[in-house]
Amino acid sequence: MIPKLHYISQGTSAQEHLENIQKACGAGAELVQLRIKGISDKNILKLAAEAREITSHFQTRLIINDHYKIAKEVKADGVHLGKTDVTPTVARKYLYNWQIIGGTANTMQDCEALLDEQVNYISLGPFRATTTKTDLPPALGLIGYTAITDVLKTGTPILGVGGITPDDVADILKTGISGIAASGSITRDFNNIKIFNQLLKASATQEQRHTFK
Repeated sequence: MIPKLHYISQGTSAQEHLENIQKACGAGAELVQLRIKGISDKNILKLAAEAREITSHFQTRLIINDHYKIAKEVKADGVHLGKTDVTPTVARKYLYNWQIIGGTANTMQDCEALLDEQVNYISLGPFRATTTKTDLPPALGLIGYTAITDVLKTGTPILGVGGITPDDVADILKTGISGIAASGSITRDFNNIKIFNQLLKASATQEQRHTFK
């Protein structure tokens, strides 16, 4: 069961990441991804442990970006792997069997490779250009999403990501995308979590059911 809305943490400091994670949990986020770059593994471990405390209090799921060993150590709900990280197959051998694995995809080929490795969800983007990441591949938009989902026809949840706002959700869902991962639009206004959830028809009792292989 993968929530249809993922909040990807933002902040100019580790403390701000934690504060924003707490705000997201308080606003009704069912899953938060801790994504912070440019700090040591030791500091990420400390930050992940604190994020785990916050999310546990709210009964919110926690995904750790990139660091699958840290995800296991803090008993996060899973890990999100980028295209330059270890493969899902390697991470799966290390993680607890109940931890989920998500992967980043920018193309049809990326999606097919991730499906072959039996990820639990795919984060597909960018939907549009965003300032959250640098050196992004071309935006996929609604046409790109439709082209990929029409061919894949998979039961694995595919989340749209990259500059998505609540105004985009209705059109994105029509393409066959099943959920949204958002960062900037939520950090700017945590009330958007409620709006996203309403548009996605997402709640604790209405999550997308997904049978893990």
